[in-house]
Amino acid sequence: MTSSIAQATKTIVATGASSGLGFELMKLLLGSPTSLTPSTTHLNLVLGARDTNRTGQAYNALSYPKTDHILSILPLELSSLKSTASFANATLERLGPDGKIDYLLLNAAVSDGTDKPAKESKSGFCEAFVVNHLSQHYLVHLLEKKLIDSSTRIIFVSSGAIRRVTDPSTLEKDLKVGSGVAANDTYSQTKFLNLLSAQWWRRRLEGKCRVVAVSPGLIPNTGIGRGSGMKLSMEMPDAKSVEHGAKSILAAFTRDDFPKDGEQMFLTSWGEWWEKGVYEKVLDKGLQDKWCWSKEEIEEREGLV
Repeated sequence: MTSSIAQATKTIVATGASSGLGFELMKLLLGSPTSLTPSTTHLNLVLGARDTNRTGQAYNALSYPKTDHILSILPLELSSLKSTASFANATLERLGPDGKIDYLLLNAAVSDGTDKPAKESKSGFCEAFVVNHLSQHYLVHLLEKKLIDSSTRIIFVSSGAIRRVTDPSTLEKDLKVGSGVAANDTYSQTKFLNLLSAQWWRRRLEGKCRVVAVSPGLIPNTGIGRGSGMKLSMEMPDAKSVEHGAKSILAAFTRDDFPKDGEQMFLTSWGEWWEKGVYEKVLDKGLQDKWCWSKEEIEEREGLV
């Protein structure tokens, strides 16, 4: 890669880009890389996917100048922390010692209830806890040095559903396998933890990386409701298209009008920085520290050492 091409290339590492909002966002960027920055003409995409063959076929079917971009689709099963570690290692190997990560997109999520255990997990928490929170938090740990070296912008895709969590003291009980909590409540609770992680990383990486949380809005046609049985439709108030949701996420890549208060880092689907009072419970540093485990604690709890 020549120096001029390298300067015009942006590297994105992403979870949750096999379908739905993540796929729509990558399609948008592959068709118009200048949407990211005016000088961007080439993309280097490193995407984690459960089914690499199906995902590869979906991207191959897209119409975009394929010689302008590098697309790597690597195996990633977020319900397995071992798979998450393998993906991190493969990503770092693919980028090489001099490669940068300009953006890390944490978009993957499931809406399953607590009846489904995570693969190989020893913590006793349900799969949604591991996929929506723990594995993606662990992924940031595994990539941390590269992220700091790259001054990466880290984007956590969140949800307005976090407002449904009124009593965080029940999370430990509610998120255990077989707790009987309704699936839509499990989704809200795990996205609440995901936002705790965003705030925890914002504190840890202050001055080194930019951390942003964003809600794409209510997007019925992504299939997110499959696991929970939630029936979403475009007839619902405030429902938005997949394309609109992808553009909302894109804003978290491009906006630079950050509030002076670092805790105010949640971008809404209508383009405003949410007032902190809306997600006040997430700002509890003790709660952040309780649920945002260190790399060593994750590996010890999950038997990875």
